[in-house]
Amino acid sequence: MRQIVLDTETTGLSWEKGNRVVEIGCIEYLDRRPSGRVFHQYLNPEREMEAGAAEVTGLSWSFLADKPLFADVADAFLRFIAGAELVIHNAEFDVGFLDAELRRLPQACGCIADHASVLDTLKLARELYPGQRNSLDALCKRLGVDNQHRHRHGALLDAELLADVYLAMTRGQDSLEI
Repeated sequence: MRQIVLDTETTGLSWEKGNRVVEIGCIEYLDRRPSGRVFHQYLNPEREMEAGAAEVTGLSWSFLADKPLFADVADAFLRFIAGAELVIHNAEFDVGFLDAELRRLPQACGCIADHASVLDTLKLARELYPGQRNSLDALCKRLGVDNQHRHRHGALLDAELLADVYLAMTRGQDSLEI
């Protein structure tokens, strides 16, 4: 089975209000083992970061201004995820943003669901641990995944942590070393 653990960072919390994707981090797994293939890209959002998002990610307009637009990397991104099962924590958030980016493209690319299936680890965690905090940080602590090096949110770092959390939630005894 081919799975892609995916995370994004954005300029704010609402794609409906014009916020954009600023970072995509994806790690490929084949039969629950890292393949060594990674897709990681910072993006020019064509707008300023909201203060809260800038604080959480440490990203700024000055850092992002010379990065490619989503349109410039969309084909490579879609090829990377094609046919895979995407493993995403709070998938509604990330998929909503990615679908909004796909709708902005001049060519019709459909939506994420047209390219890959999605497994939401937040929904899975809520089933496994009802009534408990199920943020990525809370799951790391509960499942013994070391996240002490995580001082800010970053798409690739969060995808690495999520991979360990996902394997721990679904098999209990395995941990991924990335």
